[in-house]
Amino acid sequence: MTRGAGSDVPADRKEIETGNMMRNYYGSLCTEMYEILHKEAPQDELTFYLSYAEKGMSILEPLCGSGRFLIPFLEKGYDISGMDLSKEMLAKLKEKSPNAKVIRGDILEFDSEQKYDYIFISSGSVSLFTDMALCEKILLKMKCLLKKGGKFVFAVDTIADRCPDNSEYKISISVKTKDGFDLVLKTKNNYDEITCTQFSPGIYELYNGTELLQKEEMDFQTHLYKFGEMERYLERAGFTNIIAYSSYEKTIAENNQTEMFLYECSF
Repeated sequence: MTRGAGSDVPADRKEIETGNMMRNYYGSLCTEMYEILHKEAPQDELTFYLSYAEKGMSILEPLCGSGRFLIPFLEKGYDISGMDLSKEMLAKLKEKSPNAKVIRGDILEFDSEQKYDYIFISSGSVSLFTDMALCEKILLKMKCLLKKGGKFVFAVDTIADRCPDNSEYKISISVKTKDGFDLVLKTKNNYDEITCTQFSPGIYELYNGTELLQKEEMDFQTHLYKFGEMERYLERAGFTNIIAYSSYEKTIAENNQTEMFLYECSF
């Protein structure tokens, strides 16, 4: 699996500088490539998240990115709000849906007197929180924002989704922009067996022919989960009803032989 904007994972993460790179932060070139490759939500994934929604519910999508899930919810008449850290991604969302209720901010600093009936985080984005102590704080925050009896639904990547290691940057994706420029993503990958962290730094380059117009670096990291691991964190956060699926058809997860786990949680 190609990481960064080649992956369909939106980002909302505290801006942590690593040299000149921002960890899991989607900048302008990354956002542009993401919009070209993943402008619309995959139908099976969208159907999965819509299956929990009912009219009259208050719905929150943290890490909403450029709105490929949030906007279809709006178009179907659901009361949904979103948040994300990337100003570039939210700008794209606002271009498509100017009246969408979204805010820019750090997910841990988000404070709301309102409690939500349904909260979902799509596309494995919870895996972006590779500091597990931080991840547990995120889960606790989701519980605090959820009404008793409400549903928190999300996905994570698994160890079956590990990328092959390669120590040198190689072109993984090349796309044409609307202006006819070439936008290239170069990546390399390294997997840490001890922490189950996939390190996939990327370099985005925008070319007009052979002329380099812009360059952007990204320190992309994800935590790859083992079967049964996330359940422990959810229980510590206070969730008491937890179901793990291995597909959007809600097949119960039984082992590590799946590229994602989907969780349905309540308390």
